[in-house]
Amino acid sequence: MYTIPTFEAIRAAYLRDVKNLLPDAATDADSDHYIRATAVAAAAEGLYQHQLWIARQVLPDTSDPEYLERHAALRGISRKPAMAASGDLVIQGTPGAVVPAGETVRHVATGLLFATTAQGIVDADGRAVVPVAAARGGVMPVFTGEPVLFVQAPEGVLSQAGLTLSGGVAAETDAELLARLLDYMQHPPGGGNAYDYKHWALSVAGVSRAWTYPHRRGLGAVDVAVLGPDGPCPPSVLAAAQAVVDEKRPAACMDAWVLSPTPVNVAVKVAVRLDATVTTLALFTAQLQEALGAALADLPPGGVVYRSKIEAVASSLPGVIDRQVRVPQSNFVAVVDAQRLEWPRLGLVQAEAL
Repeated sequence: MYTIPTFEAIRAAYLRDVKNLLPDAATDADSDHYIRATAVAAAAEGLYQHQLWIARQVLPDTSDPEYLERHAALRGISRKPAMAASGDLVIQGTPGAVVPAGETVRHVATGLLFATTAQGIVDADGRAVVPVAAARGGVMPVFTGEPVLFVQAPEGVLSQAGLTLSGGVAAETDAELLARLLDYMQHPPGGGNAYDYKHWALSVAGVSRAWTYPHRRGLGAVDVAVLGPDGPCPPSVLAAAQAVVDEKRPAACMDAWVLSPTPVNVAVKVAVRLDATVTTLALFTAQLQEALGAALADLPPGGVVYRSKIEAVASSLPGVIDRQVRVPQSNFVAVVDAQRLEWPRLGLVQAEAL
């Protein structure tokens, strides 16, 4: 590995060469040679650092974001944009009043802006529910009946309304883009193999994980299970992923299906003997819930919840003297067959004294 010389080393080498050529030359800190050596060393160090920066851009895993995007673009991969949160706006007004699409409302507490995405008409009860979306993409707070005000209320509509909102996805991070690019480089296009379907689904904004299940529903069928950053994908994301898969799949594959797996909660019950000077049963239960949640977070559809892993997690917590896992009584294996595509999730966690 080549080691870049420091500023001091470059200057010392310059002065050494001067001495080799002119043994009587003055090279102390007040000399002309020392001043020139300092200036040359500063310039040379800058060139070395620039070369080091260039070398980092050659490989995608060390490159800056701009060059990471260029590495990805050369392979047809682009950064996934942020997605706007969506929900419903509950409006009150005169029966028959029309709320056009594109009307803007402002959240009273935060000032965030939202716009109606379809026309709504106030019914005979003086009420209308209109779909809305955030004015900008990204993760938003979850709102349930939050007060908002129309920037300019339509005729016959009260200026205040109630907003219920969820969803929203942040733009793809550098780490996520790099992970997709490396996966593509390690598993290049193969004419419609299992990895191709995974790559196609992951190219859709709102899809953060994907798995391919060839022949799950029979010979020639390909199923792609997808998940968002917080769990199952909304119908709009599923439809977008389905459209991409339909566009890119081989012509011979007529049965490709994008779907969300079915979450299946796995309850856990552990009996423990604790050191009372270190922890309590309530504290242990909270710590076990958090630790198991982290340990099981990355389980794929069809994954296995190993009883021994639950035992290991419980044993690793502070103050545990002894433990017995009572539920589940054996390994839990999520089912993947023609009818079911189960995704194991952590359910109710209980602890009792042993």
